[in-house]
Amino acid sequence: MSMFLDTAKIQVKAGNGGDGMVAFRREKYVPNGGPWGGDGGRGGNVVFVVDEGLRTLMDFRYNRHFKAQSGEKGMTKGMHGRGSEDLIVRVPQGTTVRDAETGKVLTDLVENGQEFIVARGGRGGRGNIRFATPKNPAPEISENGEPGQERELLLELKVLADVGLVGFPSVGKSTLLSVITAAKPKIGAYHFTTIVPNLGMVRTQSGESFAVADLPGLIEGASQGVGLGTQFLRHIERTRVILHVIDMSASEGRDPYEDYLAINKELESYNLRLMERPQIIVANKMDMPDSAENLKIFKEKLAANYDEFAELPQIFPISSLTKQGLATLLDATAELLDKTPEFLLYDESEMEEEAYYGFDEEAPAFEISRDDDATWVLSGDKLEKLFNMTNFDRDEAVMKFARQLRGMGVDEALRTRGAKDGDLVRIGKFEFEFVD
Repeated sequence: MSMFLDTAKIQVKAGNGGDGMVAFRREKYVPNGGPWGGDGGRGGNVVFVVDEGLRTLMDFRYNRHFKAQSGEKGMTKGMHGRGSEDLIVRVPQGTTVRDAETGKVLTDLVENGQEFIVARGGRGGRGNIRFATPKNPAPEISENGEPGQERELLLELKVLADVGLVGFPSVGKSTLLSVITAAKPKIGAYHFTTIVPNLGMVRTQSGESFAVADLPGLIEGASQGVGLGTQFLRHIERTRVILHVIDMSASEGRDPYEDYLAINKELESYNLRLMERPQIIVANKMDMPDSAENLKIFKEKLAANYDEFAELPQIFPISSLTKQGLATLLDATAELLDKTPEFLLYDESEMEEEAYYGFDEEAPAFEISRDDDATWVLSGDKLEKLFNMTNFDRDEAVMKFARQLRGMGVDEALRTRGAKDGDLVRIGKFEFEFVD
């Protein structure tokens, strides 16, 4: 089984805030006493941190649930609960994080040490010391901690490489990578020898260096799921230059020019923007008998199908076996990289706006629906948050929640919808009677 994993679906849950406390001063020499319950602590965030030592999402194969610790509860003597530490989750460079529900990209993590909060912890609930007023100097009210954010995420790893090697299976991509870098990819005389992307560092004679990725062989129909291409086409997206490797000896019985057109069609079908990347055509296996004649025919077909004003791609005849032409190819690749900018993977429409963890002023504070059993059901982010932070063990807190609902217009809205005295109203799993 391959130890390379480039996609994962996980669930993250930030820590809840600690509950506030109801307490009172009872010292012998403090005659009037007063509230003394402290606030709860903040729940821990779930934070993704890029670790350049990781090369795969294999750590997420069996560990798919990540939950941060909740904050401590408030204590007597006005002491606040301790906030919980953030849960650090390490991910490899090149990890894209999406919200599984919306499909929006949350962040693209490419730099070593880069951090991103994927789920924010809830704030601590207030203790009764916070609710003291001249009218109510000894309140028996405290808040529960705010629930931590919970979400399902899709992780997608796109390897970080400056140059990507593409081409049909068995055209010599792995052999080329093995002779220009210190990488040791698996090489065999059969299709799909490469089943995972291989990375290697190249250093040219002039001292320049760049990263090269040998990507699993594409075949016709890869962008629609044929062969292995659909799994690994994503890794080409981060590359700035594409080396299109072609078997010029036609040892597989295919026409080199038709191979060239077929692979470009798959790249275009997968993502139109891949065709923006500059390509260098690598005419491989030039040590074979028919290669020179095939290269001549290839160039003629290429020129005939290009507009006379269009710039033809560079073609470099090489032999990975005899190492012929490699130095020239690498120098030209380094030169092309110098003048090729990085390509943005995502535009603004694909990125989720910077997270706002308050309430959307335009969103309705609550919604009313009716269940099959004729129970009125209240829902909505603001209402549910108030409900979750209410301590129903304290009568004053329950009365406060009832006043908040009335202030939000819930009573009037239920009355308008036809609610009558004694009707059941449900919030989550909590039910109460409507009193007109």
